[in-house]
Amino acid sequence: MKKLCRVAAVCLALLVMGQMAFTQSKQDKKEAQLRTVHGTVSDKSENPVPNSIVFLKNVRTSAVSSRFADGDGNYRFSGLDPNADYEVHAELDEMKSASKTVSSFESRKDIVLNLKLDRKKG
Repeated sequence: MKKLCRVAAVCLALLVMGQMAFTQSKQDKKEAQLRTVHGTVSDKSENPVPNSIVFLKNVRTSAVSSRFADGDGNYRFSGLDPNADYEVHAELDEMKSASKTVSSFESRKDIVLNLKLDRKKG
């Protein structure tokens, strides 16, 4: 009877570990499909613009996220839905960059969009 209980316990443990591995594999696959958009914000003279605000808009939901560019003008948005279109632009004081679009048809998972501040907001 003890042997049968041990065998049952081992089988149960293997079943639980297998389920955990399967769940982790599905999660890893889902995360691998998410996209990242990053780049540098610069001025007309190609100088990085630290502390500029970069806006990311999900075109489908109209949800907007924002990030401050770091000291080198770099920004990053991670974990983006590959089935959504996005618009990205930067602003600082009275300047604004042109908006750039990330299409859901874009197959790359790592997308570099450099933004240039060069016109008045308005």
